[in-house]
Amino acid sequence: MKKRRKSCAFNPRYESPSQGVLAGFETPFERELDPENRWIVLAHLISWDELAGIYRKQVGIPKTGREGLNPRIIIGSLIIKYLCHLDDRETVDRISENVYMQYFLGYSGFVNEKPFDASLFVEIRKRLGIEVINAMNEKIISLKTQMNAGKDRQASHKEDVASDKEEDSTPQQPNVGNRGRLLMDATACPQDIAYPTDLDLLSQGREVTEQLIDILYNPGIHSQKPRTYRKVAGKGYLQTAQKKNKSKKVIRRAVGAQLGYLGRNIRSIHKLLDSYDKIPLKYKYLRCFWIVQTLYDQQLQMFGNRTHTIEDRIVSIHQAHVRPIVRGKSRAKVEFGAKIHVSVIDGISFLDELSWDAFNEGSQMESYLEKYRKRFGFYPREVLADQIYCTRANRRMLQEKGIVLKAKPLGRPSAVTIHVSPGERNPIEGKFGQAKTGYGLNRIKARLKDTGELWIAGIILALNLVKPAGAALPCLIQKWVVSFSARIVELFHAGIAYRFYPLTELRTKITCSTEG
Repeated sequence: MKKRRKSCAFNPRYESPSQGVLAGFETPFERELDPENRWIVLAHLISWDELAGIYRKQVGIPKTGREGLNPRIIIGSLIIKYLCHLDDRETVDRISENVYMQYFLGYSGFVNEKPFDASLFVEIRKRLGIEVINAMNEKIISLKTQMNAGKDRQASHKEDVASDKEEDSTPQQPNVGNRGRLLMDATACPQDIAYPTDLDLLSQGREVTEQLIDILYNPGIHSQKPRTYRKVAGKGYLQTAQKKNKSKKVIRRAVGAQLGYLGRNIRSIHKLLDSYDKIPLKYKYLRCFWIVQTLYDQQLQMFGNRTHTIEDRIVSIHQAHVRPIVRGKSRAKVEFGAKIHVSVIDGISFLDELSWDAFNEGSQMESYLEKYRKRFGFYPREVLADQIYCTRANRRMLQEKGIVLKAKPLGRPSAVTIHVSPGERNPIEGKFGQAKTGYGLNRIKARLKDTGELWIAGIILALNLVKPAGAALPCLIQKWVVSFSARIVELFHAGIAYRFYPLTELRTKITCSTEG
């Protein structure tokens, strides 16, 4: 059956946003767009010319063939995706249904077609790297500074006066040229993978090797197909995995059996490959075989030493770049994904470091301060950090640079005259909570290493666009408020709410909930 060709929207040429007029946007609804809509406000705030220049510098301009997609459509679609926490298909569907999103992308009129196929997002994430998104983030950061320039000056002046009064009683005096307050912390970005156990990983590796044996076996070359015992091995795995309460002895016996099956399959694959002049496997199968061999060596070493830790441990066969990050939290002591370091300055988030391996953020504090100096031209006046940064070496380094460290001091608490309020570091914890609950930082769904890094950088970009876009509340909170307000109205009409609220008080609650 012939496949139906997907129709996409027309590709408008890139034009500077300064040439467009709001009243000239054609709509089928016979009315002008609301100029206070968040997408219209954000469309006029973003410097599209600079972002388009960054995009074209990375991707390039084709000299022959069809002209590429409008850079504003590509960049704007990524912003919509991360700002609204949507998947690829839902993003293009929302754009084709929302006239304000189409205005944000630079369309001159409303169209029903999708801007491009959803599968193109994969190619976009491959071409754009984390450096490009961070460069765009640096450009967009100036939006909030321009909008709140007056308020920031007044707040910083009051803060400097108050800090001068407090610091007169302390021996450490800040440098006159230092300005600003820096909050820094690190967090993990869990990947969307199943919780890895030794038994599950060995069973998955065994299934991969069984598939490779089926591909490599050729009756014309090989006399007999190697035995895999796949039915017996699968049955033994399920008997242990489906038990509710498994003792250490039962788990160790099952892991040893899976190690035996997997080692036999690996040796059989090597014998089958010896019969060929060149390797007949595609790259993706060959890569899986390399990963499975590394997994087998690690599991065999841990099984022999009776441990569960090893350097560069593989926790996913199909996402071999993911590593365990020990966080020590009460809910999850170990998380599996990337670890990032974020600096927050005046409510703006900067992605300082992203690594798939665990790192000690306290030992790299000086490099984060140098990045602050590279961005603004001076060191911060104050640094707020948790206990892992407050080593004696870092304290000496901050004192040499004239930076005040606001953290738990050394010595007895009774000997300290000025204590740091725990709420002063709440903004950066709130940023992490907002990114994880509202924008999906707690579940990164990208499978590749590069696309996962771009996914994380895009969420940080969305955090900095929330206030200029007028979308301070995450989508989940907005849905909860709407459902709660609708429930009150339903109870009001049913006559049940009269038992709980007076009439005037209930009308006030409904009015506030609908207007909010």
